[in-house]
Amino acid sequence: MRMRLILMSICLVVFVPVHAASSLDLTSLRGRVVYLDFWASWCGPCRQSFPWMEIMKSTYEVEGLEIVAVNLDKNRADADKFLKQFHPTFDVRFDPTGEAAELYKVQGMPSSVLIDRHGVMRFTHVGFRPADGAIYEAQLRELLAEK
Repeated sequence: MRMRLILMSICLVVFVPVHAASSLDLTSLRGRVVYLDFWASWCGPCRQSFPWMEIMKSTYEVEGLEIVAVNLDKNRADADKFLKQFHPTFDVRFDPTGEAAELYKVQGMPSSVLIDRHGVMRFTHVGFRPADGAIYEAQLRELLAEK
């Protein structure tokens, strides 16, 4: 019994928090800088953005960065297969109906929105190339420096 509890505790730490995007209420993140990313399993640039987001999380989480990645696949199994390859430690949500994507006017994959500590959308991006990472990181640092 004790071994089972230990294993359950370990598993709880390892699993990514996943939610339905209908609960994409970011008010609980007020006071933090949010990198909101919309992605899909079929998206090639998303495969490059996930490792970058993981680096940003590990680098800037203590300064107040929160990453929320919203999947737009209609088939949850496709998203789960993608997630098994990358094992993200940031918050992953699912929006198979595209409600959140419509609200944020997503135009391509991936699309990201940088939201400041006051809940104001400050920067938006469509697509991801590794060369863009430095620009996006500078924008994150700018928002994190604001109090």
